[in-house]
Amino acid sequence: MAGKIICLSGPPGVGKTSIGRSIARALNRKFFRFSVGGLVDVAEIKGHRRTYIGAMPGKMVQCLKNVGTANPLVLIDEIDKLGRGHAGDPASALLELLDPEQNANFLDHYLDVPIDLSKVLFVCTANVIEMIPNPLLDRMEVIAIAGYITDEKMHIARDYLEKATREACGIKPEQVEVTDAALLGLIENYCREAGVRNLQKHIEKIYRKIALHLVRKGASNETELAEIVESNEEKVDIVDESSKSSSGSESQSDGELIDESSQDQKVESSAEAEKISSDLLADDSLPNQLVDAKDDESDVTNKVEKVIVDSTNLADYVGKPVFHAERIYNQTPVGVVMGLAWTAMGGSTLYIETTQVEQGEGKGALHITGQLGDVMKESAQIAHTLARAILLEKEPDNPFFANTKLHLHVPAGATPKDGPSAGCTMMTSLLSLAMKKPVKKDLAMTGEVTLTGKILPIGGVS
Repeated sequence: MAGKIICLSGPPGVGKTSIGRSIARALNRKFFRFSVGGLVDVAEIKGHRRTYIGAMPGKMVQCLKNVGTANPLVLIDEIDKLGRGHAGDPASALLELLDPEQNANFLDHYLDVPIDLSKVLFVCTANVIEMIPNPLLDRMEVIAIAGYITDEKMHIARDYLEKATREACGIKPEQVEVTDAALLGLIENYCREAGVRNLQKHIEKIYRKIALHLVRKGASNETELAEIVESNEEKVDIVDESSKSSSGSESQSDGELIDESSQDQKVESSAEAEKISSDLLADDSLPNQLVDAKDDESDVTNKVEKVIVDSTNLADYVGKPVFHAERIYNQTPVGVVMGLAWTAMGGSTLYIETTQVEQGEGKGALHITGQLGDVMKESAQIAHTLARAILLEKEPDNPFFANTKLHLHVPAGATPKDGPSAGCTMMTSLLSLAMKKPVKKDLAMTGEVTLTGKILPIGGVS
């Protein structure tokens, strides 16, 4: 079966490389990966001429040499980040490699003999397919890998990330518990991304701190154990000394050739020893104390402290939340509308605010801020023109736009914003201010608007 060229497209951290490995494992093929991100030299793909110093064959020849088979799975990573320099255009060199009609006779400059790559299964990965040259993109079958939703991230963290991290840190499952509330807070307030790479970093940070806490607690338990053992040894020594003194006095009292004076002294000492031993042995609690002490030793050695991470102490492990709730209004005021946006981390919301700056006859104008791109500025002008037309139709006697200078702002001014899809949101914001009617607080919108009032389809939706 001839190999097919597949391109996995999606944001970072969604598992494109892992999917490639899984495909190779499922097909029982050898796996070989090489990254072409930033590659500017064609010789890395097609090899050097043998006359050059340090000449080597290209990546595909090295691949076949390493795997030892003619039908491996080759993962070409970061194909959308190909460079271009004085040494040629690597994207053009990949055209022959990824063309099923041509790669049966792929020519490597170092070997200078045709190589059959028709049985190789090529899998490419990219973050943005728009960066891939069109001739190269036409040779690939693109499969979009969407970002993970919150529920999927919870399952990935529970079923894989936590187990792998716990084993790497040497922590037993009964020693730690991360609650669902803590995991949800970690995903929503710290790791707002399409993939799970940042989530893995934060879980590793939590378990590293837990491991350090358990090690320090174990050191204090060893000190406590040493004190218990020392006290037990002292009690045992007292009993041994008393028993030795009593046995020694009995053996001496049995002697026949002894002076009366010395015999009296020995009898007195034996009597004292018997009294001490009888006092110690009469105390029934001493054996129980020794047994309890041994139990204490086993309790100290076997004691396992369980660390619970919940939403209340999550900040102690990962610091203050990075992201906060995006709803900054309990009730949106007049002139404020929530819009929808697409970012590299997935979907998000943003507010569009419009306020009245100055009013007077013939002072109608629109001022725009928020680091907007050219396309978004044009959308604002179209929205302003359309809002004037709609207001003239609904309220012919309302000269608001003709006599009012307006200021339209999109918050998060440090973040560049561009695109035509905010047109209907801007138009609604302008009409809300002109008609003095607030928009519903749970209403968000997006879409490009035309001068005739049509809302066009949007992109960025899976």
